[in-house]
Amino acid sequence: MNLSRRWLEALLGRSLDVQEIAALLTARCCPVEGIEPLHADLGDILIGRVLEVKPHPNADRLSLCLVDAGGSGGPLEVVCGAPNVQPGTSYPFAPVGARLPGGLKLDRRKIRGVTSNGMLCSARELGLGQDHEGILALPTDAPPPPGSRFVDAVPVVDDRIVLEVYANRPDLLCHKGVARELAAALGGGATVKLPAVPGAMPVRFASADRRPREGTVDGVRVTVEDGEGAPRYMIAVIRGVRVGPSPVWLASRLEAVGQRPINNVVDVTNYVLFELNQPLHAFDLARLRGAAVVVRRANGNERIQTLDGVSRTLTPDMTAICDAERPTIVAGVMGSADSEVGDATTDLVLECAYFQPTRIRRTRRALGISSESSYRFERGIDMAGMPDALRRAIELMIAVAGGELRAPPLDLWPAPEQPRTVFLRPERVERVLGVACPRAEIERHLSSVGFIAAPKDDRFAVQVPGWRPDVTREEDLIEEIARLTGYDAFPDELRAYRPGVVPEASSERALARVRDALVRAGFFEARTSPLGTADAPDAVALRNPLSAEESHLRSHLLPGLVRRVEYNWAMRERDVRLFEVGTVFRATAGRTPEEQLMVGGVLTGARRPPHWTEAQTPDMDFWDLKRHFELAVAAAAPGATVGVGTDGALWVAVAPDGREVGWARVLEADAPKWGALVFGFEVDIASGAAPGVTYAALPTQPATSQDLSLVVPEGVRATDVERTLRQSCGPMLVRLEILDEYRGPKVPADTRGVTWRCVFRDAARSLRDSEVDEIIRRAVAALEAKLGVRRRTG
Repeated sequence: MNLSRRWLEALLGRSLDVQEIAALLTARCCPVEGIEPLHADLGDILIGRVLEVKPHPNADRLSLCLVDAGGSGGPLEVVCGAPNVQPGTSYPFAPVGARLPGGLKLDRRKIRGVTSNGMLCSARELGLGQDHEGILALPTDAPPPPGSRFVDAVPVVDDRIVLEVYANRPDLLCHKGVARELAAALGGGATVKLPAVPGAMPVRFASADRRPREGTVDGVRVTVEDGEGAPRYMIAVIRGVRVGPSPVWLASRLEAVGQRPINNVVDVTNYVLFELNQPLHAFDLARLRGAAVVVRRANGNERIQTLDGVSRTLTPDMTAICDAERPTIVAGVMGSADSEVGDATTDLVLECAYFQPTRIRRTRRALGISSESSYRFERGIDMAGMPDALRRAIELMIAVAGGELRAPPLDLWPAPEQPRTVFLRPERVERVLGVACPRAEIERHLSSVGFIAAPKDDRFAVQVPGWRPDVTREEDLIEEIARLTGYDAFPDELRAYRPGVVPEASSERALARVRDALVRAGFFEARTSPLGTADAPDAVALRNPLSAEESHLRSHLLPGLVRRVEYNWAMRERDVRLFEVGTVFRATAGRTPEEQLMVGGVLTGARRPPHWTEAQTPDMDFWDLKRHFELAVAAAAPGATVGVGTDGALWVAVAPDGREVGWARVLEADAPKWGALVFGFEVDIASGAAPGVTYAALPTQPATSQDLSLVVPEGVRATDVERTLRQSCGPMLVRLEILDEYRGPKVPADTRGVTWRCVFRDAARSLRDSEVDEIIRRAVAALEAKLGVRRRTG
């Protein structure tokens, strides 16, 4: 949206600093993308009054003008080729040495033997329009004195403000809407008032003739058949207009916002659009067949040639404005060449309508065209403000093009809508924003931008203005209060942010535990694709895979994490620790696939960061894997125990009910020569609550430890050994951990040597060595009897 600083000043009745208003708009409404100075290069142009005009002695089409430019040297002789120069009239004058727009410096030079001491300027030479045939004449009533700066006498210097308007704020697509926001931000009693139109007289007419669906206005029959596509439709007929160029002030306003002036009738419709956000359309009454306007759905395969010269096919999903025989306008999008206002137009129909936004959006997309009108209609305009916009357009039209309004406008509104009311609770405002907001402040902020807040018991009944279709609920009003207060006015310390007391889901708490534990251990979280090749016999196949590499849902997280490790290796990154929390899938006979939430992790490379005290930092080994696996199990599967694994797993996690809920092992990867072993683990995530933290007093008695070396047959799991030890040793065994594992010639085949460290303590007294030896003896006897595990002697 392009804004004119001068236009905003006219609405607010005060001068504005463009940098200040850009900062205010960015902080309160929408960001300002840029500021473009307009006509600041006219500072050298002066006001010159032509005293005398006579023919050039050596050229038929040139004249010699005696110009009073206010200098001490008297009038200057200037050669001019324009036919419209008249004595006693003031014109823009560029003296010798002045720079024109574009950087051209004006020199004194001879033209057909006569020296010209400057130049009288046309609108095109000043960058103020395309008229190059005649010199730009200034108003004759109270002309500025000769020698005055042109930019001081004629308000052409401006700033174009480029505003990025969000889709939910259609009210900011016009100058009045932006001026309303600035008035609230600037305070000091600033108000918004439509600027007076030069030379306009108030147009007095009775209120519009409101009818449900059809009526007649000044001989034109108007019917709304498509009430859904056009909920409100207004028509005025103006007779006796004179189509021609727009006055300078109107053309300048439109050029300031990047619009090309066309003629006074079309320019008025564009002016109202940019001033009030109400699209209008004017069409030639004489070109309507049957003196009728019909708003209906288009018939199938109806064709219309739009103003861009393209023939388009309409569909029944589109709303068309038609005469008695054919479509003349694609409603809300673009008119047709058959009804276009031209130089011969004398009587015109002025349309002011509200079209259903989604219908306009679909029509615009289907036809592949867009316009300033469709951009606004599909975001929603102010239906209640249509009569004021139409009145403004009629006054402007008669002021710049003449004509007469012989009958009040016709207002077809089948189902009048009442303003929307939203209830607002002050305590809810404080609860959401986190700061107290007095009731008086709430009312002041909302009323400053057009809301009507009426106290009702312990809340406000807030009437929403028609130009704010985005405000539909209490939270929208709270957002309005926040932005009108100013986001920088809120405290920046972190406060409680949950407005309710509903606890988080158990699954979310489990995920938070897992992430927190692994991040603390130095892992980075990864996100990999849930698609891949079949990585397990029960992998779930896709019915319509995009490629052979993505033909199945994953059964495990580790294949994707291994690919991330290989990618890091390709980037020359050797030390990698990654984890992922995600869903795996397993096929089931005749049912939908099973889904299980799991955490997987991979680690490779150095155990710790390098230090100058070490020649080489050691790499991680399976004991490092065990430690990180234990962290993941403690967070993801509370209550599970970690023991020595089987079938290729170094370690396994077993739940209290005996289920295997996790495993850890060495992974295969395409490793470079300088790479290290890759370890990985996967654990099922249980969504139950983590075991509570209980208080235990520090022990007052010393502990006694013994290392117990055992010969464990193949097939006996470490968890079984640990369970038997704890049962046989009783409550005095307070800690049990594996120190090492041995396989070799010193133990029989099909066995392995495992050393356990057993720590004993009695809470009441110190234990004797003989007591500990007796406990160990009973434990070894139980192991041999239950599991065939015996004590290692060599």
